[in-house]
Amino acid sequence: METKFIKLNNNWNAEPNSPEPFIKVEGNSVLVEFYLNAFRYKQYKEEDKGILIFRNCWRFRMGKVNDKGWHMGQCRFSKIAPDWGNFYKVEGNLLLEECPNDWKVLGDESSKSSHFLFYFHDEEFECDAESFEFREIYS
Repeated sequence: METKFIKLNNNWNAEPNSPEPFIKVEGNSVLVEFYLNAFRYKQYKEEDKGILIFRNCWRFRMGKVNDKGWHMGQCRFSKIAPDWGNFYKVEGNLLLEECPNDWKVLGDESSKSSHFLFYFHDEEFECDAESFEFREIYS
């Protein structure tokens, strides 16, 4: 089965050098807060943040692969993901046999969940959730 990447961050992205992602768990929702890219997206100021809310999330992880490691092939999606530094829905073969076993499990697996992946500057965030929402937090 082929791996497919659907880019979800159109007209916004995380700050490319120091997004400082912060994860918070609220029940079965996972919130990921980070600085937005004000260099490329002029609708943001330097201190503006974004937050991704993953609802009915049954597991998540924050890995330590950075952009250099991704380009050197140290990430399981290095050779097939379209680009570093973006937010994707991943379908098909998730190559989980090549993934570190550092998942934080919040509940039972859901057949309604999708796999989400966000490559930040120095780490990657992954989760399996039923839905996501993006919000802006203006400074």
